[in-house]
Amino acid sequence: MKTEESAPLRVAMLGHKTVPAMDSSRGGIEVVVEELAPRLAEMGCEVTCYNRTGCNNGGLKEYKGVTLKTVFTIHRKGLAAVSSSFFAAVKAAFGKYDVIHFHAEGPCFWMWIPALFRKKCVATIHGIDHKREKWKSGLGSRYIKIGEKMAVRFASEIIVLSRGVQDYFRETYERKTVFIPNGVSRPEVREAKEITERFGLRKDDYILFLGRVVPEKGLRYLIEAYQGLKTDKKLVIAGGSSDTDEFMKELREMAGKNENVIFTGFVAGRLREELYSNAYVYVLPSDLEGMPLSLLEAMSYGNCCVASDIEECAEVVEDKAVVFRQSDVGELRGKLQELCEDDEAVKRYKKEAIAFICAKYSWEDVAKVTINAYRQVLLQTDTGVIKYEN
Repeated sequence: MKTEESAPLRVAMLGHKTVPAMDSSRGGIEVVVEELAPRLAEMGCEVTCYNRTGCNNGGLKEYKGVTLKTVFTIHRKGLAAVSSSFFAAVKAAFGKYDVIHFHAEGPCFWMWIPALFRKKCVATIHGIDHKREKWKSGLGSRYIKIGEKMAVRFASEIIVLSRGVQDYFRETYERKTVFIPNGVSRPEVREAKEITERFGLRKDDYILFLGRVVPEKGLRYLIEAYQGLKTDKKLVIAGGSSDTDEFMKELREMAGKNENVIFTGFVAGRLREELYSNAYVYVLPSDLEGMPLSLLEAMSYGNCCVASDIEECAEVVEDKAVVFRQSDVGELRGKLQELCEDDEAVKRYKKEAIAFICAKYSWEDVAKVTINAYRQVLLQTDTGVIKYEN
């Protein structure tokens, strides 16, 4: 058994699409794994990430000290996550790992496989996925719900990203969890160049949403609110559709012929950095979140942010952003109108955002607490589970 003095810990991670993600496969889970795994490697862990085949990561076998392996993936709707998680769980079960770290509820469906081999498993629950619109019914929802129950049964530790999810596991399963929020890094603020060349955007002349274009992000509310807004500022919706092409079509129809509503599609690299760096206001009108990384990122770039008052968003921003009642189009429109007419208020929020969010959330702290969780797991016996009081 490993002790604190006998590092390195050997860790396998699965449940993400690919690391590093260089295309529209980059979602919140990919960001977390891409930020966390290299930091664990820097701290002395031997980390292996199991990537899906067919996802673009530049063909890398190693990334910032992390070993990258691929697993067979059936690239059909609804099967990619199921198949890749199954084969990753099998490979990890036969690998020489001290801890197998599952990300998200769905992949935890297969946690029983390494558990049969008496492997220590940790689950990070990024959000209550079966509540998302595309998983609310059918086999996908059942698969995710079973994965959640498998995590409760077989995980030596469950990590959650928000207090709301922590409450959910306590109330639903009487299961204690450890709260480890996501982190954020202080980015380099970019001048508007590519966004001007490609979309005609300049500093402070647009309202931004940047994230996955999926129903639970509340984009219907945002477009409806914007259509009644009295402003010359554009609305930019940046992000890929993530298996929700019909929803993207619906949003474009809502925008109609309004040329000031701009859909950029998936953005990465400098283009993404410029969008964050030059927005007048960033908006996240979500109905459902795990822990909103895009909101952390937007604040780290010094944005004035507007977010729905769901617990996961309000918990992040405290009093350093503007909040509105979830799904209330009229209130959202009113808040945006006030900000469009009050440059000084926007500047105050911008001024406070960076220092606040970077002090509150740190990837280095996340990595340290995660290693501690691993070590606590390795101290467990078959008759007892060490849990955290939070």
